[in-house]
Amino acid sequence: MTTRDFSALPLPPALLRNLDRLGYRTMTAIQAQSLPLILKRHDLIAQADTGSGKTLAFAIGILHRLDPADFGTQALVLCPTRELADQVAKELRRIARFADNIKVLTLCGGTPMGPQIASLEHGAHVIVGTPGRIQDHMSRNSIDLSGVRTLVLDEADRMAGMGFFDEIKGIVRACPKERQTLLFSATYPDDMRKASAAFLDRPQELKVDAAQDATRVEERFYEVAHEKRNHAVAHLLAHFRPESTLAFCNTRIHCRELAAELRAQGISALALHGELEQRDRDELLVQFANRSCSVLVATDVAARGLDIRTVDAVINVDIAKDTEIHTHRIGRTGRGDEVGLALSLCAPSERKWVKLIEAWQRGPVNWCDLAGLEPAAGEALQAPMQTLRILAGRRDKLRPGDLLGALTGVAGLSKDQVGRIDVFDDTCYVALDRHAAARALHSLADAGIKGRRFRLSLLAPA
Repeated sequence: MTTRDFSALPLPPALLRNLDRLGYRTMTAIQAQSLPLILKRHDLIAQADTGSGKTLAFAIGILHRLDPADFGTQALVLCPTRELADQVAKELRRIARFADNIKVLTLCGGTPMGPQIASLEHGAHVIVGTPGRIQDHMSRNSIDLSGVRTLVLDEADRMAGMGFFDEIKGIVRACPKERQTLLFSATYPDDMRKASAAFLDRPQELKVDAAQDATRVEERFYEVAHEKRNHAVAHLLAHFRPESTLAFCNTRIHCRELAAELRAQGISALALHGELEQRDRDELLVQFANRSCSVLVATDVAARGLDIRTVDAVINVDIAKDTEIHTHRIGRTGRGDEVGLALSLCAPSERKWVKLIEAWQRGPVNWCDLAGLEPAAGEALQAPMQTLRILAGRRDKLRPGDLLGALTGVAGLSKDQVGRIDVFDDTCYVALDRHAAARALHSLADAGIKGRRFRLSLLAPA
């Protein structure tokens, strides 16, 4: 293929029009290499990092051969974490808007089985889930995988590392032998190659090296004393003023301390770490994704499996001791056609870890002077939005259009004052202009939504 335009692919016009509306016009490297093979129904082993565009690649493959009139499960996507499964399901729903009534169902742990079983009884074209929860449904005979045409193993190396391969083997056996299997993984070691050989039928293999897309990310390294890192983070934010920043720390204690220090300086910051309850974790991620939080401070473990679409900057508050982790971190910015910024702080004693990065990228890193950075004009980085939580969702027949209508009608907000709307089974989250959020809450509390009253609250500003 000589062009990276999606229009060069043999896709239905309605699907191409929807891709264009969503801003997808030019394929990334992984999409350009994988989609011709996927559309020819080859099994595939694709090595690609987070942010390379792999989700869109297999989403197009799934939807291209889907029959909307058949409400049996035609595609299954396995993901290592609930967060990644939610992100994949959202992307599939966005791409599926070109056709009517395509149902995408998410099946993950941490939520009750009963409502999931009820949803399965009504059928779902595509199921996205974690191996453990899918196997739970299989043990209850509440899921039928006999009609699966496309099986996707997303971030297969992480699922293997988390001990999921025994569950995956059982799930694969429940799928038809005549199917297409797509395996996406950042790495593909020999032990995983042997374990997955039985899943695949004469697979095509391709690899997109993260270094191929390195020009999308501007990397800068700053030497700073260990005890001055938190101050350095605030200094970088004041100079570069990114709208959204993902800051990586090596410990949850440091995450909490840094987020608290940034908030004390008027910067919207939240901490993502392993001690959070699942609901708190979900709400925190919603706030970051909808611009109700400017800086998300996270550990690598807590951030694993996240697929946040737009991050202007990544700050490595602590240098990663593994080049693969470093690559995953900076790969979260500069996605698609965007140019990202990756800023790394390094104590003198950590130069040895930077040398590993230099060896991997076959060249020196870009060392810069922190003292030479002047704060840019403007107030502290306060998030432009605040999140309204509504304790009702899809099960209450609420749709994004209903919420937008109530906010622009009853509450009198303009469309520009309403941001991202997330509708889950039992809860909705709406990003509102922070200056209008309190007024909108009181208006909806008085008038209701679609003639009904629900419990409403504003999540505390970051």
